[in-house]
Amino acid sequence: MSDTHMFLTSGDCLIVSGASFGVGRALAPLLAQEGVNLVLNARSAGALEEAVRECRSYGVQAVAVAGDISRESIAGELVRNARDMGGFAGFIQVAGLLHPGPTVWELPAAEAAAVMNAGYGGTLALIRQAVPVLLKQKRGLAVAFGSGAAELQQPGISIYCAAKAAQEALLKGLAAETRDITVFIYRPGVVRTRMQTQALESKGGAAHILRPVFKSWKGADLMMTPEVSAARLIKVLKGDLSPLHGRIVDARKVGPV
Repeated sequence: MSDTHMFLTSGDCLIVSGASFGVGRALAPLLAQEGVNLVLNARSAGALEEAVRECRSYGVQAVAVAGDISRESIAGELVRNARDMGGFAGFIQVAGLLHPGPTVWELPAAEAAAVMNAGYGGTLALIRQAVPVLLKQKRGLAVAFGSGAAELQQPGISIYCAAKAAQEALLKGLAAETRDITVFIYRPGVVRTRMQTQALESKGGAAHILRPVFKSWKGADLMMTPEVSAARLIKVLKGDLSPLHGRIVDARKVGPV
């Protein structure tokens, strides 16, 4: 593995999904401040364009590609834009959906598929489109946002737990298959995002079990802001990534920034 610690070099280009809200939205301008050019993705075009404008204010190139990250056509467009910018260095897959509250059998099929696609499906599509390019360069970064939910059986978010387990397994598999690019999972911690609000206000057959869990985290002040979680990932990316290949990086253990 070569130059494993050089992924915030000015002029490099990274793809960031889930860039319109939460940690992805906080991460994009922090990368821009490091001189990184960006191709940003989210489902909602309006908020995504706002992120692009902020990133450009730091003097870097930034473009938006709105759409479902799990679609090969969208993932392919992201990679094409990144290559056109030059210095394509890889991707950070932040996108995720929760749809909390219903039991597994209650959650509508379309919503269940959307949860799986946002995490696992989006990561797979990015790998398929980006990794062949990065392998030719023998340098690149593949990061996906995991979650402690990957190890849980939590009523009310069972599909989300399954999506995160599949996503983390996929990244570990990729890491085992190549050492020419740097691959790791970033668990962002318990972050104050709209997912937390959705869980606290959830309805459905398992909501009465789920709501107290999220309420306890809030009550114990275990949550961090999206900005703090994003800054901790920046700190990781500015260090030597060699020991992290194929591993899980927990934001709570990164330390203050």
